[in-house]
Amino acid sequence: MIGKLHDRLRQTEHVYMVLVALAIGLLGGLFSVAFRRFIHFVQVFAWRNDTFLLDHVRSLPAWWKIGVPAAGGLLVGLIIHFFAREAKGHGVPEVMEAVALRGGRIRPRVVIAKMIASGICIASGGSVGREGPIVQIGSSLGSAIGQWLRMGERRLRTLVGCGAAAGIAGTFNAPVAGALFAVEVILGDFGVSQFSPIVISSVAATVVSRRFLGDFPAFEVPHYALVNPAELFAYALLGVIAGLTALAFVRVLYGAEDLFDAVPIPGPAKTVLGGAMIGVIALKFPEIYGVGYEAIGEALKGGMVWHLLLALAVIKILAVSTTIGSGGSGGIFAPSLFVGAMTGGAVGAGVHSIWPETTAGPGAYALVGMGAVVAAATHAPITAIVIIFEMTNDYKIILPLMITCIIATLLAMQIQKASIYTMKLLRRGVDIREGQTVNVLRNVRVRDVMRTEFTAVQPQDRLLSIVSRFIEKPGGSVFVVDPENRLLGVITINDIRPILNELDSMDSLLIAQDMMQESGFLAVFPEDALDGVMTRFGHYRFEAPVLEGDRVIGSVWPEDVIRRYEAELFKRDMASSMSVAVGSGAEARAIPGAGGMSMTEIPAPASFLGRTMADIAIRKRYDVTILLIKRKGEEGDSVMDQLPNAAYVFREGDVMLVMGREECLRRLELAP
Repeated sequence: MIGKLHDRLRQTEHVYMVLVALAIGLLGGLFSVAFRRFIHFVQVFAWRNDTFLLDHVRSLPAWWKIGVPAAGGLLVGLIIHFFAREAKGHGVPEVMEAVALRGGRIRPRVVIAKMIASGICIASGGSVGREGPIVQIGSSLGSAIGQWLRMGERRLRTLVGCGAAAGIAGTFNAPVAGALFAVEVILGDFGVSQFSPIVISSVAATVVSRRFLGDFPAFEVPHYALVNPAELFAYALLGVIAGLTALAFVRVLYGAEDLFDAVPIPGPAKTVLGGAMIGVIALKFPEIYGVGYEAIGEALKGGMVWHLLLALAVIKILAVSTTIGSGGSGGIFAPSLFVGAMTGGAVGAGVHSIWPETTAGPGAYALVGMGAVVAAATHAPITAIVIIFEMTNDYKIILPLMITCIIATLLAMQIQKASIYTMKLLRRGVDIREGQTVNVLRNVRVRDVMRTEFTAVQPQDRLLSIVSRFIEKPGGSVFVVDPENRLLGVITINDIRPILNELDSMDSLLIAQDMMQESGFLAVFPEDALDGVMTRFGHYRFEAPVLEGDRVIGSVWPEDVIRRYEAELFKRDMASSMSVAVGSGAEARAIPGAGGMSMTEIPAPASFLGRTMADIAIRKRYDVTILLIKRKGEEGDSVMDQLPNAAYVFREGDVMLVMGREECLRRLELAP
């Protein structure tokens, strides 16, 4: 009964997703509350105080201030090293990478590993925030539920966004900001079909958080307002300073990672070293311990002098970079708020001392600075504006907040392409914002689309002979080769066009060798990936020679690459949307409007194992099309979707998502 109801719900596009999103939101809210309670429990144990107060920490002996973060670093390092390496760092880039490159699949164990590692790191004084970890925890939870329910990639990505939204909403008591963070940062897609479940998840998590933690804002913020319209120029200046501060934060953070990576000691030893360094810094500046909300609160109330604010902004950047660089586990969202509050407060103190009658106090600038540094660091101005607005519940500060955040973001993006999140992925060679869709051609090779025929001339051929080749054969280029088919150069129609009116007079003067381009044209090899070739065709629009060594063996045309791209995109989207409706061993399901075609999942027959798709010639033998191949990942507890290509080697446990006529599908199922 329950199984049948579940199967019916799976076929609905929206109702099923809303119900699952609601469950993820409720669980995400519970995990958010549990995470905060766990941090509090470890904090009480480590610092012998029910509330983490700066006055209490200042009264502790030096060995305690250094020993607690060092011991926490040891535990964190061991958890990451032996249990889940994804728990290292601030977590959000790993979620973004999983969404962009792995269809939203995250190992379920990351939920527990990240919660414990980050909780210990934050509670023991590591200079990081809890927002990044709860995003990764919520996203891992959403991914685990989606994988358990056998969701397709499109829906699974949305559920990862639901988990991220639930984490942010539950932590900040900010449901709108949680939803916007998920779509602006994690998914990069504001599509309604994705946004609706994410909003449901965010609201559900907020309800749970308010039930257990109360309906309180993250910070107690005094009411601020724009005193004078001319003050907007001061906020614009703050936007420039905040943008530059965010850039410095990003570069120092990853510079520290490089520095610690170069130290030839085991990972757990690095986290111990990082924790001890935090303790030494905290001897003078205990404000840098943990998330730093108490210090942020003081800055927002205007209770710090400008030189202390400036010093704390610099010290916090160094402390966060030390914690993350040494291998600690925690977020950079709260540290960005901290740095922004201190930077804004320092600027506000200076402005207010010069124009006391026409400007707001330093606290207003600290508040706006929080949003500006977050916006510039994450390249997510909408999220930054909304989260500050939700924390204040006051519309009067929105105008300076918008101006400052946008200026800071534009400046940061102009100077540096990557955000604090995507920089980590770019350093691994992963660009998730450029050419995302082109990656469907990543496993397709030039040999899969190349034509064996091509138009060629000899170096001594005269002009009229070359022109006749363009007339006889379609295409925009002719290859100049020697008698052994070695490529010497290329002549394009653009090289011919300027002299078409003077063919008779120029025929005796020009030969192929005089007209050919010896460089600057596109040449490819059979094993080149087609995604790179497609990108290069954006600058070179003529057919390209395919080389084996230096000999021409064929040609590849832009339109052939585009057709293959469209076919792969169709297969990916079809597989993503339809795989949720079929299960291994399920009956074939008809595809509406596809002329009698059906789809099902079939385990790879024993005779396929160890052989490539090219060896088996599945389409020729069985008249079916393989849309997707599901296989176990290297870790053993994750499933990886593979777009099929001729070189794919079947392994034990592979499951094929196959499309074809029912009789052909049955014949494939019966294959030995």
